[in-house]
Amino acid sequence: MSRDDLLALAREAGRHGRLMGLDLGEKTIGLALSDVARTIASPLETIRRTKFTEDVKTLLALVQKNAVTGLVIGLPLNMDGSEGPAAQSARAFARNLAKHSPLKVAFWDERLSTMAVTRTLLEADTSRRRRAELVDKMAASYILQGALDWLRHNGPATQGE
Repeated sequence: MSRDDLLALAREAGRHGRLMGLDLGEKTIGLALSDVARTIASPLETIRRTKFTEDVKTLLALVQKNAVTGLVIGLPLNMDGSEGPAAQSARAFARNLAKHSPLKVAFWDERLSTMAVTRTLLEADTSRRRRAELVDKMAASYILQGALDWLRHNGPATQGE
């Protein structure tokens, strides 16, 4: 995973504009949205996956509705940093998405994101049913917030651009 991709996304998407975070699961896609200043990520919604074409249609409608300028996709690396089947699937999703949209995409390491979100929900005494409703979009928010925080400290604005 290259941080250069995230820098390129920030440059191409402009200084302001919403980014959308995606947590790709086998059955769902969790979505999160940044504010236009790119400081805070908020959970948006969870898409129940059906067929790729339908999933992309739903995703792109939300991209348009929310004036999204770039996507940050969670990359599920193995604990040793290597890429396994889940990471390859995320990269394939991005390649296929590129055939339907010119949006710039960057990947962000999502190791332990679902675990961190689940722990937070458990500490908040959230019911099992409610956790199931929230975990994917909250994981997307966790992924996007990590990328936003990194950009705030390393992005184009900090490099004199």
